[in-house]
Amino acid sequence: MLSATAEHALRAVLLLARHEGPKALSADAIAAELGAPRNYLAKTLNALAKSGVVHSARGAAGGFTLAIPPGQLTLARIIAPFDDHARTPACLLRSRSCDPLNPCAVHARWTAIVGHAAVRFEQTTIAELLVEAGPVRSYSPVAAIPADLGTMVPHLSMLGA
Repeated sequence: MLSATAEHALRAVLLLARHEGPKALSADAIAAELGAPRNYLAKTLNALAKSGVVHSARGAAGGFTLAIPPGQLTLARIIAPFDDHARTPACLLRSRSCDPLNPCAVHARWTAIVGHAAVRFEQTTIAELLVEAGPVRSYSPVAAIPADLGTMVPHLSMLGA
């Protein structure tokens, strides 16, 4: 139900939430850990920065950090710049948007499914999603500061990228 870009954004945010230490992670480090193309992930991270999900700082000492505590950051907030789950879902049987005044045979059920997913995205936080992976680092929003991969290496394998 998510686009590939929304999934990469979610994986990047999960990585940032699991990152221990006050230092930022570069787009290169995040892309390498996720196995995503660097330029593609950099654009995704910049979209997250524009939407206020992450902080970013440019330059050799720059990188990305979360701008919102994991316990307050919903999945909907992360995927919003890439997937619009609030829009009217596409009709599965016709080549147009769903029309509630002239519904197709699967309209009611499909609308309920899409609506359920949207509600779950709104209700689920990053901290809740990571509850089985162990505690999320203590968090206070700060501007991005230099990355130090040495402090994060032992924790990255827990994501199961």
